[in-house]
Amino acid sequence: MNLESWEMLRKIRGIANYQFGDKIGDILFPSEVNIVCSPSTKRIRYVYLNDKLLATLRPKDGLFALTLIGAQDILEKTRGEIRFKVQVSDESIPFVRKGRSVFAKHVFKASSDIRPKSEVIVVDSLDNLLAVGKSVLSGEEMLAFQRGVAVKVRRGIDEKTP
Repeated sequence: MNLESWEMLRKIRGIANYQFGDKIGDILFPSEVNIVCSPSTKRIRYVYLNDKLLATLRPKDGLFALTLIGAQDILEKTRGEIRFKVQVSDESIPFVRKGRSVFAKHVFKASSDIRPKSEVIVVDSLDNLLAVGKSVLSGEEMLAFQRGVAVKVRRGIDEKTP
C-alpha cells in the first residue's frame, strides 16, 4: 500500500469514527479495503471489501451512507454495542424489511446520541439487521413520540436490488 492509499484509509477511518463512534473506522474498514475515487473530482466515493460495497461517502455532507453489508459487518464485529442503532417492535418488522419507513410508535430502543439526519442501523429485538437509513428524529424523540416517521429507510434486507 502506497502513502496515498494509507492517507485515504486514515481519512475514511477518521470519518467513520467521527460519524459512528470510536473504533468503528478500524472495524468497518480493514487495510484490505478498496477505495474508489471519482474520476472527475478525485474525491473518495466508494469503499469496497472483497468486491462488496461497504459504504458510500456522500459528497453533500462528507459522511458515509452504509450499505446492508457494511451495517451487518458492524453489528457482527461489535456484537450490537453501537450508538446509532434503532430497535423496532415485532409488528413493524415485515414493513421495515421491505424498505418502508420506521414510525416512532414502533421504536422501543434508540440511542440518545442519534440526531436528525444521522445514519442509523435498524434492527429487531434480537439485533438482527432489518434496514439502513437516515433518522428523521433524535433518539429521545423516537422514544417520546407516538406519531410520525422516525427513520427514512434507504434499503431493507428484503428489497429487490434495482
